[in-house]
Amino acid sequence: MKKWLLTAAIAASFTAQADEGMWQPHQLPAMADMLKQKGLEIDAKSISKLTEFPMNAVISLGGCTASFVSPKGLVVTNHHCAYGSIQYNSTPEKNLLKEGFLAKTYADELPATPGSRIYVTEAVTNVTDQIKSGQMAKVGNEFYKGIEQQEKALVAECEAEDGYRCQVYSFHGGLEYYLVKQMEIRDVRLAYNPAGSVGKYGGDIDNWMWPRHTGDYSFYRAYVGKDGKPADFSEDNIPYEPKSFLKVSAKGVSEGDFVMVAGYPGRTNRYRTADEVENQFEWAYPEGKVLRERLIEIIKDTAPEGSDERIKYESALAGLANYAKNFTSMIEFYGKSTMLDDRKATEQNLAKWINEDDKRVEKYGETLTQLNKLIEQSQAHQERDMILGYMGYTTMMTTASRLYRLAHEKALPDMEREPGFQQRDMTRFTSSMERIDRRYAASVDKAILFDLLKRYVALPADQRLKDFDKAFGIHKKSDDATIQKVLDKMYAKTELADKATRLAWMDKSVAEFKKSNDPFIKFAVSTYDETMARETQAKQLAGDLMKVRPQYMDAIIAYNHQLGKPVYADANSSLRVTIGNVKGYAPQDGLVAVPFTRLEGILAKDTGEDPFDAPAKQLELIKQKQYGDYYMKSIDSVPVNFLSTLDTTGGNSGSPTLNGRAELVGLLFDGVYESIIGDWGYDPQTNRSIQVDSRYMLWVMEHLDHADNLLAEMEIVK
Repeated sequence: MKKWLLTAAIAASFTAQADEGMWQPHQLPAMADMLKQKGLEIDAKSISKLTEFPMNAVISLGGCTASFVSPKGLVVTNHHCAYGSIQYNSTPEKNLLKEGFLAKTYADELPATPGSRIYVTEAVTNVTDQIKSGQMAKVGNEFYKGIEQQEKALVAECEAEDGYRCQVYSFHGGLEYYLVKQMEIRDVRLAYNPAGSVGKYGGDIDNWMWPRHTGDYSFYRAYVGKDGKPADFSEDNIPYEPKSFLKVSAKGVSEGDFVMVAGYPGRTNRYRTADEVENQFEWAYPEGKVLRERLIEIIKDTAPEGSDERIKYESALAGLANYAKNFTSMIEFYGKSTMLDDRKATEQNLAKWINEDDKRVEKYGETLTQLNKLIEQSQAHQERDMILGYMGYTTMMTTASRLYRLAHEKALPDMEREPGFQQRDMTRFTSSMERIDRRYAASVDKAILFDLLKRYVALPADQRLKDFDKAFGIHKKSDDATIQKVLDKMYAKTELADKATRLAWMDKSVAEFKKSNDPFIKFAVSTYDETMARETQAKQLAGDLMKVRPQYMDAIIAYNHQLGKPVYADANSSLRVTIGNVKGYAPQDGLVAVPFTRLEGILAKDTGEDPFDAPAKQLELIKQKQYGDYYMKSIDSVPVNFLSTLDTTGGNSGSPTLNGRAELVGLLFDGVYESIIGDWGYDPQTNRSIQVDSRYMLWVMEHLDHADNLLAEMEIVK
């Protein structure tokens, strides 16, 4: 395979890339000169070595990023990343979400949400040849399953050593595959989180906005067995001692300073076709926004503020609100942009370049046409698929379906099971069943399912599913009352709300499921064949896409190579590094946003009511100008949040923002409203990431929460 992805010959072109790019660590040595020029003081080669400082201090939480900041396994991440664990340990009588929490000793630390993990990446190996060996002659579902089997075989070999979690990641649409090996730390405990009026200051109103004054940080601790290896929770476990950890800067950064982020960005879509762009922005985002906003209304209407039911759904509410606002921005800035025309022009230029050479025509001539046909097929039932997908926010229906699927999968040899149902997945599966107790209320679950079923019933008859309709008693004359009556009966009779019952079903056979009278189990049984048929169709389409998409990406990479432009892969939750500077921006004509906010901004915003209700003690400290060691002369205060040009997205939340010496100067937690569309294209004028400044974090810890025990174990650079 040609190594177009990054070569020394085109390294010089990085200076023209602005700060765009989510780079794989192995690509960084070719960027050494540029990185040094921008302000990197450590050897660029060290960033490419995952077992060396600073990369071995950067860890994944499986959805967020975090980092070790002490020799005793202390982990810092965002408050919103630890939100589920804070919620899990909260009750109306002791609401840690509102009041905050600080463990003064190891014994005081609280178990995180069941299933919480810390992943320490130890190796990344190119396995493209192994994955594709013997598969390229296959098509559709056979190709999909063939690739999947190759991946499972590599993962099984990788996980032969106890305490590791491995995964194969696809890059450039399947052009390359990498096997990632991570140590899986299973005993994770909550050590400290500030009060919600600090950690979530500004709430949904300030989400994605600037200026920002949010102390979005919290601390976990990683524990292992006495032998130093990953172990399940035990009072006998000891704090994990990482090979390295990040020093925390009390000096911070100034405007224009070099910064970089190492983290696990989730998904970007910068190489999607014009057809995909048009459908996503003109249908999927608007429809998704409506559904998310409706689910928020349902939860708030059904679960009163301060009730146990509301506490159970606070994490879901935060996620729904975050992406509802995300979608709003996507729609708004797409309407103002030339994105669709730009994608069409890119495809036209690519086609012209291909047609200029017979060999390129032979290799890529039909690629885009084939890709667009498959994309059109994938959108055929998208309205129904979206409604069914949002039913994933309900608990009883999805739990029953997962348990019945498990019964079928356990009848197969382990290597033939669907990913997610193999023996390696059973700890996670069990944890998901256990944590339902703190994330489920029948009243809310029923209300959400009722609303989604009404939307489903309104679909054209040819979009609906025969067995699904039958399971819920849906027919031509169905109305709201008949649907409500069916649901009332199902929720009244189900026993799946009981944890012991759920766990017991994990060991039952298909035959036992078929004999059950539990209404949700009966639903799962009656719709299983129909669900599996749709899954087979989806895999057939996915297999075809998995053969065409890499050809398209190969053409894009080759085309950009001859223009001297390096190509980075779309984000896929694997470890990436981005580089940039501390810098403000102009969100609109006549406005300039400076890169730092100050403590005094908290005073200016504060109303005494949620979400602008900072602790009284904090307000008094600010009024008295009690800045301590964290004063920044250029802004005449303590900095709270700052902006950077770093190219980031969801999953980067909690990522350590580092200076040129790889010291932690901030925690990335958000982006500005104008940059949300950056998942589809980077704009150097408006793409800005938001970080909580390390000085503000340390100031709150020292002067407000008196987290002296944690400060003492961290290495703070002054």
